[in-house]
Amino acid sequence: MSSQLHLSQHAQRSSEQAIGFLMQQAVENADCISLAAGLVDEQSLPVTLARSAVNEVLGDEAAGRKILQYGTTQGPEPLRRVFRSYLADLEQSENELRDLPLSQIFLTTGSQQLLSLITQALFDPGDICLVAAPTYFVFIGVLQAAGARIIPVKADENGMCPDALQKTLETLKSEGQLHRVRLVYVVSYFENPSGVSVSTERRPQLLRLTQEYSTESRILLLEDAAYRELRYDGEVSPSIWSFDKERKTVILAQTFSKSFSPGVRVGLGVLPADLVKAVSDLKGNEDFGSAHLNQHVLARVLKNGSYRQHVEIVRASYREKRNAMLKACEQEFAGVPGVSWLHPSGGMYVWMRLPDHVHTGFDSEVFRQATQVEKVMYVPGELSYPFDWPARPKCEMRLSFGVQSVEGIQEGIRRLARAVKTVMKFNG
Repeated sequence: MSSQLHLSQHAQRSSEQAIGFLMQQAVENADCISLAAGLVDEQSLPVTLARSAVNEVLGDEAAGRKILQYGTTQGPEPLRRVFRSYLADLEQSENELRDLPLSQIFLTTGSQQLLSLITQALFDPGDICLVAAPTYFVFIGVLQAAGARIIPVKADENGMCPDALQKTLETLKSEGQLHRVRLVYVVSYFENPSGVSVSTERRPQLLRLTQEYSTESRILLLEDAAYRELRYDGEVSPSIWSFDKERKTVILAQTFSKSFSPGVRVGLGVLPADLVKAVSDLKGNEDFGSAHLNQHVLARVLKNGSYRQHVEIVRASYREKRNAMLKACEQEFAGVPGVSWLHPSGGMYVWMRLPDHVHTGFDSEVFRQATQVEKVMYVPGELSYPFDWPARPKCEMRLSFGVQSVEGIQEGIRRLARAVKTVMKFNG
């Protein structure tokens, strides 16, 4: 009998993903201050609120048995009606989105499951996804596992650049590859990793370009709005989905993991009607329906108004932490040549750039100095670009202020600055 185990190409393409290495580093460097973990603030997790909601939904024994039974693939219709009302409130919809069929709403195990299902439904190896540069590195891993061709599109402090998207689409058209484009992926609010939001002006422009170049097959736009409710200042922007009046182009993905609890793990998706069956079939193969009890718990806090109150508490906590990280960066990196960072209006991350020649990857001197000497961790920015992109910057880092206390943030930035200064031989 052969001792060699055969693994699928999908499994092989999934190997050595960055998230696994980062988790390994966290275990091996447990004494590090982590500015890498995208975890939520444990002090903000709603233990009392969740306990109360569980007691309420299981208070009636007969009803409780039904709740502890399997749900449905998309989520029970009465619950989807509650989540539609929640979305209508976010969208400031005058008609409460009553024209949105419940059949187009999905409840998933976080938004990550929806991203995976969408990828399975749309991509064959060699099909193309256009993403902002940089973008959410875990989704890059999902796309790579599917064998997709990932093409970065220039982004700036206002998000993905419409001119760059048009140029990329035009190039693909001239190369005879437009028919392979399946998706434009946009993290619209306070992007992981950069903290950047797509400006209100650009949102309809990105949608229009996606629709205009859907000449050979329809291109969809996946709007990942995971951090939508974590806004600390600035104006509220309408979703890209809200501009899609025919609802044939935009897939909206949201999650309650950041705003409520990742342990409850509920995501919300809205799909074009003709994508529903394919995603439902794939989801049915995976789980028959996400955790029924969890969906009821979240629906309960949405209906009784306690969710909204909790989100305000979370915002206040993260706003303080963001301010602490930005102030610490200003103090510790003052005068260090070539170091800059973005000032996010929400989310959980600060994006920092070092001089081009100062690399920050896992095999860099900065990473070694930070993790092994100074005992602080960050996410190398190069992970947020396709690994085979020749123009991938190697001098950036993602800093998370989510899980650390204010004091931990201050000390973490102090240590990181020492590591960077040591490598740059800068003493102030």
